[in-house]
Amino acid sequence: MRRREFISLIGGAAALPVVASAQQSAMPVVGFLRSTSRADSTHFVTAFRQGLKEAGFVEGQNVAIELRFAEGRSDRLPKLVADLIHQSVAVIVANNPAAVAAKAATRTVPIVFITGGDPVGDGLVDSLSRPGGNITGVNFIVSELGTKRLELLRQLVPKATTMGVLVNPNTAETEAERKDLLVAGDKIGQSLIIMDVGSAREIENAFAALVQRGVGAVLIGVGPFLTSHRQQLVDLAARSRVPVMYSLREFVAAGGLASYGASITEAHRQAGIYAGQILKGDKPGGLPVMRSTKFEFVLNLKTAKTLGLEVSPALIALADEAIE
Repeated sequence: MRRREFISLIGGAAALPVVASAQQSAMPVVGFLRSTSRADSTHFVTAFRQGLKEAGFVEGQNVAIELRFAEGRSDRLPKLVADLIHQSVAVIVANNPAAVAAKAATRTVPIVFITGGDPVGDGLVDSLSRPGGNITGVNFIVSELGTKRLELLRQLVPKATTMGVLVNPNTAETEAERKDLLVAGDKIGQSLIIMDVGSAREIENAFAALVQRGVGAVLIGVGPFLTSHRQQLVDLAARSRVPVMYSLREFVAAGGLASYGASITEAHRQAGIYAGQILKGDKPGGLPVMRSTKFEFVLNLKTAKTLGLEVSPALIALADEAIE
């Protein structure tokens, strides 16, 4: 072998790790951030990965994902956002509180939000059709469905003269739901006791207070805080033997009685698709906010039987899913 060829070969071999490193660093990174706990978010992460895959991106092959969770501590969100920006992520996918923190931190890194609130009212976008700036996302309707949930709960428990409602206060979606429920309750003559909760202890105390006041049923409000405490709420309902209506099927899957609302899991899949489109070069401000159109009424017939409720065949037929 000639000396020049040998040196060239050695040089090429030495350069291989550098080339590999450069290729690895060229892999885009997506930041996934939620205000809730990691344990609460497993199925959402799975749905998000599925959406990315549908858009042509598979983790470990042509995209990397950095997961961050505030574990219910909203004060941690700014630091977590800063960490993702420091990681040079190509896009941040976030639930509503996390998206608000992300938008406050950057005007350049693309953001895809997943929210059940009003993206325009919350200041996330200028409009649904033309979001503008560095942000777009998926909007699944929750607070506007309070009247429907109340109607279904009345069909499940027609003799309940007074119903309790637990809400996590001081969010736009909660206040919209509160107003919606009060108007609906007044219209149909349904007495409601609405109680604000902001911690696990407050949930425990409020539920006990509602039971003591003799409510015939309880409706659980919307938002990530109450969703992240779904097992506690389902357990309290079972222990107190009180029929409860929820906003998401995740509660019913955990043993709750019934739910009516949009699919957050589907919304996360859609967010994955949007993240993929942005990785391909689409500008977030030019992508209209997707409105989730999948709504589902889910019944847990086993829980209904435990509570001694007689669910009419008509109501069962109305359900998108009846868990036996």
